[in-house]
Amino acid sequence: MRALVVAVALAAATVVGLGALLTVTPGPVAAQSPDVPEPQIPEFPDFPVVPTPEPGTADEDDGLITIDIGNPDGNNSQSVILIVGLAVLSLAPSLILMLTSFTRIIIVFSLTRNALGLQGIPPNQVLIGLALFLSLFVMAPTLDTLNTEALQPYLDGTITQAEAIERGREPVREFMLAHTGADELEVMLEAAGQGRPETVDDVGFTVLVPAFLLSELKTAFIIGFVIFIPFLIIDIVVAASLMALGMMMLPPAFISLPFKLLLFIMVGGWSLVVETLLATYA
Repeated sequence: MRALVVAVALAAATVVGLGALLTVTPGPVAAQSPDVPEPQIPEFPDFPVVPTPEPGTADEDDGLITIDIGNPDGNNSQSVILIVGLAVLSLAPSLILMLTSFTRIIIVFSLTRNALGLQGIPPNQVLIGLALFLSLFVMAPTLDTLNTEALQPYLDGTITQAEAIERGREPVREFMLAHTGADELEVMLEAAGQGRPETVDDVGFTVLVPAFLLSELKTAFIIGFVIFIPFLIIDIVVAASLMALGMMMLPPAFISLPFKLLLFIMVGGWSLVVETLLATYA
């Protein structure tokens, strides 16, 4: 009996100990700081909803890209100006060389620089820029006539494209014929297998353009030869003086360069060259 009571007491003590171990006492709850703001969810803007076109309508996307360069009022003059401007810019170097006075002017400037004995002064950019603006000055009457009689009527829609080309060709033809030599024109006519035309209007552009360029080259070299003469005389005098003094090891060009520059400055060299060039187109 006593053993049974002891067993019951041990069982009860074991149950009470297990309950105490399994019981979890909660710790103190940290109080939330009232200064911490609650996280805000960003608001995104509402994008416009593009309506989906109905199948079979004109607004249905067919996968093609359409570019309209016309004006809303139906006037396409700006579009024509854009197209003509791009075409002129792409052909501008060839047109300037073949149809204007640029070739003669730039060759004379280059020969003048070589006659002075200066290889890179003035720079090529300076000579080309000056030759370009002088060409615009010489061609100003021709360009003004071309703009008045061909370009503006075509942009206004009063004449067709073929009529504009025909009208614009005449001022350029007159300028080229006025500065084309008879010998060069005859050479190109013979090379083309054509006989002597009855009038100048019968000369085609395929014959006139190379004849004009040959005439420009001939005139430019004649002017360059005249420019070379005084500087050649200075080189000869300096070389002879150095030989007489026995200074054969000293380059004559090194001594003659200051004298040539002095002469060029005293006579107003560049102004004289430009005046001569403009006089050939008067």
